[in-house]
Amino acid sequence: MKKQIRNVLLLSTFTTIGIYGINKAIHISSTLKNALKTDKGNFFNWRYGNIFYTKQGKGSPLLLIHDLNPAASSYEWDKISKQLAKHHTVYSLDLLGCGRSDKPNMTYSNYLFVQLITDFTKNVIGAKPDLIATGDSASFALMTCNMEPEHFNKIMIISPVSLESLAKTPNKRKNTLKFFIDLPVFGTLIYNLVFTEKNISRAFSKKYFYKNHMVSSKIISTYYEAAHTENSHGKYLLSSINANYANINIIHALKKINNSIYLIGSKEDTESKQIIDSYLSYNPSIEVSYLEGSGYLPQLEVPEKLLDILNLYLDPIK
Repeated sequence: MKKQIRNVLLLSTFTTIGIYGINKAIHISSTLKNALKTDKGNFFNWRYGNIFYTKQGKGSPLLLIHDLNPAASSYEWDKISKQLAKHHTVYSLDLLGCGRSDKPNMTYSNYLFVQLITDFTKNVIGAKPDLIATGDSASFALMTCNMEPEHFNKIMIISPVSLESLAKTPNKRKNTLKFFIDLPVFGTLIYNLVFTEKNISRAFSKKYFYKNHMVSSKIISTYYEAAHTENSHGKYLLSSINANYANINIIHALKKINNSIYLIGSKEDTESKQIIDSYLSYNPSIEVSYLEGSGYLPQLEVPEKLLDILNLYLDPIK
């Protein structure tokens, strides 16, 4: 009996060591290209971790908030930020748990990101910015403006997600999944299996881009690196997203908010019009534009077309 227990312990130990080695190898190989450099940016020393951001241009302040995804980062804005900086002071940050920002072991709630955007605006920008947010990040952008309306101007949302998905809440099954992903070694392996280069490429082909041939190897490798920086600690954000902690019902905010809101959808996405119509049903004053030949991330796929729309909404130099 003792021999069997010893063999089981030895097998478990060697298995754990082997998986740890695999995880470490994935981290090293994914960051070899060093696509996400920090030399041209700064860090905001926030209470929950250091937040990487860049600042460029001169004019009215503009804050760019990338999609809430462990593989996302402010790289999402690389193809339009320089153009926007010709007429605005553009701030692009990596959200906590993403890219070059810290990825602490904690539960990432919607209100956590509301606090981040509020504190960043007050302590770094120091003026009322316009906001541009993508996808799931729009929820805390809207909640921030709802809670602190005096600190923000216009809100532009690219590829808004459904109100129904944002209203989903944590439950026992989701919390169990969160527990397993948060585990030190085996949870990291689960995360690494989710964010392989192949899976990231598939996401771009099926959702993020409308035209598959527009997806470059640089985009895939940058997203792959972003997912695995800091030893794949993006898993803590993933577990929180999967368990619905990053969600919040924004219907009340949509009804109440007085800031100008602009939604940008895709003509090719069959669900886009339906989603946007649901937003309009709660706030008819929202303005809407649709892009042709674009998927979920037009800022990377059709940057010129997106810029044409954004420049119509944004204020001129102040």
